[in-house]
Amino acid sequence: MKILYTNFHSGHGGGHDTYISGLAAAMSGDNEVTVASPRGSHLSQQVRRIPGVRVVEIDFKPRWQRFLANLVRLRSLITESRFDVIHVNGSADHRQVMLAIAGCASKPAIVFTKHNTRQANSVGNFFRARFATTRTIAVSDYVHDMLSERSPYRHVTVIKHGVFSPVPGRPSREEVQFRKAAYFGPASANTIVLGSVAGTAHEKGWGDLVTALGQLPAPLRRQFRVLLAGHPPTADQLQQVRQYGLASQITYTGLSDRVSDILTATDVSFVLSYGESLSYACREAMSMGRPVIVTNVGGLPENVEDGVDGWIVPPHGPDAIARVLFMLASQRELIPLMGHAALRKSRREFSFSKFLEATRSVYLESVRLRRPSAAGGALRA
Repeated sequence: MKILYTNFHSGHGGGHDTYISGLAAAMSGDNEVTVASPRGSHLSQQVRRIPGVRVVEIDFKPRWQRFLANLVRLRSLITESRFDVIHVNGSADHRQVMLAIAGCASKPAIVFTKHNTRQANSVGNFFRARFATTRTIAVSDYVHDMLSERSPYRHVTVIKHGVFSPVPGRPSREEVQFRKAAYFGPASANTIVLGSVAGTAHEKGWGDLVTALGQLPAPLRRQFRVLLAGHPPTADQLQQVRQYGLASQITYTGLSDRVSDILTATDVSFVLSYGESLSYACREAMSMGRPVIVTNVGGLPENVEDGVDGWIVPPHGPDAIARVLFMLASQRELIPLMGHAALRKSRREFSFSKFLEATRSVYLESVRLRRPSAAGGALRA
């Protein structure tokens, strides 16, 4: 097959980047794969390192003066390359693909992945579903139910993220202590590190973790360290950290592709978002044997069995988070036990090969539906 992946993120796309780069690399073995992404985007830089994958620079959110030029460039790419499948990943790139194929005599199958929990019942979604969607992928049961109840999208298949384990199983105790010392200094080797690669935006809820730590008695609070990957925190976020006297206990790594280093130094991970479709960050942590504290929003609870391989707390719930932290400090033996349970679940349910084959099946079905029938008519989705 000839496959085009589209990405609208001009900078760092987080889970979108992981999703598209993983599929592009895996599909390139026996397919012709192209990725269309804005110039200088993190995804473009990632994909250029993958042998056999072509990168085309197209801006899917251009200024109005450049909109037509980008649209013409996309239409030329589609008509000249004769793709079998275009896999779109957001409303901006989906809209441009719809406009680019308008009037084309031969149109590729279009697969749309719904990555977020925003409502999809607008007029724009109606047109994209009607004129530029052959099949839809939902990344969680929550997203599937949302689309089925309140959107024009039909033929929705649930395909949850598959992840590669960055290291074979749980890192050794020596490696964990080495990484902790690298981030926090030698005196922190025996602390409990709470780590996250989910980002530092307000809606990721890590401020609730800060508040929860601030509620603990000082002797317990000193047992914890926090490791955060993502954009630098805002002035307001830093002020909150200082308010609770935690500045010396939190390290910010900045944006990083070295997920394994961060998670190796982590004892317990957290994704405390106020809205989340599923979360690569959660699954990556579990694939390295880290139990995860998650909020009861969107598809996040689909990753974790409460009290077995992680904890489920209410969103905006620092009191509930504080109770989990108190338990961790007083019952440290739970951390490796629940970590092993997280690793077992990851191996059982988060397989990248199953994720890949399920996605490939959607592609093949979409192509079949777009091809002319033997009677000369056109099969429609």
